Amino acid sequence: MPSVKVVNGKQIVVEALDPSQRFKRFLAKPLLQMRYNREIILAILRRELASRFTGSAGGWLWAVAAPLFAIAVYTFAFTTKLQMTFVGEQGQKPIAYALFIFAGLIVFNFFSEMAYRSPMLLHEYAHFIKQTIFPSDMLAVISTLRAAAYTGIGAIVMLICVAAVKGGLPWTVIFVPLIFIPLSAFLMGLSWFLSAIGAFTRDAGYLMINIVPLFMFMTPVFFSPGSWSFPWNLAIHGNALTAYVEIMRDLVLTGTLPNPLTVLWALATAIFTFYFGYWFFDRYRNVIVDVI
Repeated sequence: MPSVKVVNGKQIVVEALDPSQRFKRFLAKPLLQMRYNREIILAILRRELASRFTGSAGGWLWAVAAPLFAIAVYTFAFTTKLQMTFVGEQGQKPIAYALFIFAGLIVFNFFSEMAYRSPMLLHEYAHFIKQTIFPSDMLAVISTLRAAAYTGIGAIVMLICVAAVKGGLPWTVIFVPLIFIPLSAFLMGLSWFLSAIGAFTRDAGYLMINIVPLFMFMTPVFFSPGSWSFPWNLAIHGNALTAYVEIMRDLVLTGTLPNPLTVLWALATAIFTFYFGYWFFDRYRNVIVDVI
């Protein structure tokens, strides 16, 4: 039954929902918000993408040059001094190990860009949030889509390099675009959480600057997760990014379907982080306007 509340001397009818209805509404809310604000999302996203390389002579060529440069640097740094085993291939050539590393970097760089930017995200748009009726919760969506665009370019460069080295691509690469759906949801939830924390204290940004580089060595970018023994292997596999790195390498480098348990872990962490991040942001949405 609906209830009646008095606000500023006016009676407002409030619809009463049972727990299952409230839960369904909570699950649908962020998705409906994205649909409702899609024009704003696309407009700001186009502006951000257009302004990324404004004023540079190379323009979008830098988005292609960056992953190529990364492959060259890591080939030199990690194949001349370190002897590490490439999963499924013994005595691999330096370029094969460079691609092994780069497949991990595709995932980690997506994460790192979001982790670095998210704590200050609301401060970047403080003027719009304070002066207009601006959907602040959509900033995390825009930021994730922006980072996904550059990550997608890196993924295309990786596929081209794999095809050049191996003479073709395995059929499993058709599933590569599907990786970005749960990964984007995971990072979107992370962005909601970090941006809400960052609104209250700028220390969150400084914390990410110090943690993210260290976190790279907890993610199997330069090694196989199976190369670690107990208890370190538990920490490596507990890292949500590990699942995405393994899935990427399975689909692109070894041409095999990923372990179902790995896929389930990736989906579970993505769904939990997405909704937890949105719940946390939505809980403090009204307070955020006053503190940024």
